[in-house]
Amino acid sequence: MISRGILQDISFNQGDADLGSYPFSLPFIKHLNKLKIGAEVTFFVGSNGTGKSTLLEAIAVASGFNPEGGSINFNFNTRASHSPLHKHIRTSRGIERHKDGFFLRSESFFNLGTEIERLDKEPGGPRIIDSYGGKSLHEQSHGQSFWALFKHRFQGNGFYILDEPEAALSVERQMAMLVRMRELVLTNSQFIIATHSPLLLAYPGALIYEFSTQGIKQCSYQQTLLYQQYSTFFKDPALIVKQLLNR
Repeated sequence: MISRGILQDISFNQGDADLGSYPFSLPFIKHLNKLKIGAEVTFFVGSNGTGKSTLLEAIAVASGFNPEGGSINFNFNTRASHSPLHKHIRTSRGIERHKDGFFLRSESFFNLGTEIERLDKEPGGPRIIDSYGGKSLHEQSHGQSFWALFKHRFQGNGFYILDEPEAALSVERQMAMLVRMRELVLTNSQFIIATHSPLLLAYPGALIYEFSTQGIKQCSYQQTLLYQQYSTFFKDPALIVKQLLNR
């Protein structure tokens, strides 16, 4: 059953934005007034530079998350690099709110681990790292630390925004992540994920938005360029590689 607190849609208000400057010059923004979500799992896919991570970041910041990632109560700032898009969107959701939440940015996850260590050195209160499995994220491999987040920190009844979570995960871990996502969805959780992983994208019943230089469109798993490119490659990888290298 879909939680009544689920994010339903995102409205865009260009206001006084300079439409010729980034991020308002991105194709998906120009002709988009509202983007419907309303799904337990939503994916943003597309080539580099089409704006999927930019929109994901804006949704996270507009929802109260720290731009560099973490849960709502994190407030560290290594380098302010997020776009002003969050000021021009409005999120609409039900009255009931999720009890848990997290914004994962793959490129700043190291900074998150450092902030946890800093906070845990301060006197008083329980150790934050205990909710991540108890072992320093810096004392694990990149993939192990990501998996500790999914396995231990995500508690259910949560709103989870993930930017390229597959970046540190093996194929086996990506398949395990599908299982973990299903467990969390069954506890009224919602995911919005930007990804380049055809494995994660196969989550059944997911809403998929594909970003391109033409804008944004909803499509099925098999209709995505990501699926088609991987499918073409694995039909005859030797031929594809030969064609690429002999150009």
